[in-house]
Amino acid sequence: MKQNAKTITILLADDDADDRLLVREAFEENHLLNIMNTVEDGEELMDYLYRRGKFGENTPRPSMILLDLNMPRKSGLEALCEIRADADLRSIPVVVLTTSKAEEDIIRSYELGVNSFIVKPVTFESLVELVKTLGRYWFQIVELPVTEN
Repeated sequence: MKQNAKTITILLADDDADDRLLVREAFEENHLLNIMNTVEDGEELMDYLYRRGKFGENTPRPSMILLDLNMPRKSGLEALCEIRADADLRSIPVVVLTTSKAEEDIIRSYELGVNSFIVKPVTFESLVELVKTLGRYWFQIVELPVTEN
């Protein structure tokens, strides 16, 4: 793995506590040694990225964002639009991980600059396999930008 020397911080934005737990467990099942932080909606995601409220100056900048689309307060698409409009944030890879299969969500996500759009698998075994593939691609093959925390 070429990224082992760097700490990879993954930020998971998902309003479903069970989904957050399952994604975390799928990463653990694949022995991916990353930091995973979670937020529960688009507003909290932006607070995390801007280090506002409960997120202080020592909050690590994510190497990647896993983004659910259907969240309260601020949707994933609204947050993605904000992220891509900010020169300091737009280099962070964003992978949509959602239950939506709606063509308009897929098209809009790519129009707004998402790096990948993935429909959440139905079974835990499929999620583990998906995370294995994500880990191989994003953390072994792709060169992520070096982030300053």
